[in-house]
Amino acid sequence: MGIAADLFERYRGGILYLIFGACTVVVSWLSYALFVWSGIDVSISNVLSWICAVSFAFVVNKWFVFLSRSTEKRVLVKEISSFFLLRMLTGFVRIAAFPILYYSFGLSDPLFGVNGFAAVIIITVIEVALNYFASKFIVFRQKKESAQ
Repeated sequence: MGIAADLFERYRGGILYLIFGACTVVVSWLSYALFVWSGIDVSISNVLSWICAVSFAFVVNKWFVFLSRSTEKRVLVKEISSFFLLRMLTGFVRIAAFPILYYSFGLSDPLFGVNGFAAVIIITVIEVALNYFASKFIVFRQKKESAQ
């Protein structure tokens, strides 16, 4: 195998998580726009787009990133509920951290013409890391084969 293939195989989960994370952002933004364009209130559109994005993220993370192939009802219910719960918790981290970075650490200056965008970038990095580790070690945790 070549160097690129070796690196991909070594960091496969993380690379796919970033790729599908970008796709999740697209799903979120497009679904939000579609809901708003269809006349749905912006606040409701925001919630509905979050549901669409987290649902999409669950499916691609389950099947492609963490290779969790179980379709057993008990396993699916556990994975779905823990995935959504953990995404809600990291969403709260985002909500709580933004004013701290924006006001307390002075990250309110414009970046790329957007006030507070530096704070948003930092929070996004933290949120992505938290979501990855929560998914890897809690939601889609692989059971270790017992030595026989």
